[in-house]
Amino acid sequence: MATKADDATNPGARKGWLMAAEWRSVFYFILHGFGFLGSTLLITWGLFFLFFLAIGGFSFDGFIHQLNNFTTRYAAADQARTGAFLNTFAIAHMILSAAVITFRRDRILPDRTQEGIGDHG
Repeated sequence: MATKADDATNPGARKGWLMAAEWRSVFYFILHGFGFLGSTLLITWGLFFLFFLAIGGFSFDGFIHQLNNFTTRYAAADQARTGAFLNTFAIAHMILSAAVITFRRDRILPDRTQEGIGDHG
């Protein structure tokens, strides 16, 4: 007769609770996911920085001039125009994020190591 895995005769099985090793795996995947999302966010911000640097002629003075032009126009705009800008920025950010995630798709899940390998470094 077959027994269930959560049977009382099996001391290793606990119904409804995760073991310590399972919690470590869950936290490892969560931290890896947050790291992936954080690095993707930083990469997209870097692409926006590179855009302003490019339209400034790849010089620091041109970059600062473009940022000054951008901020004065944004501060002087009315509410409808700033809302349109925020929508444009959000759409551009989503497109860039999707492109970065597409290029980094092999890094979404952490690397799997073979069991029994003693090299952790």
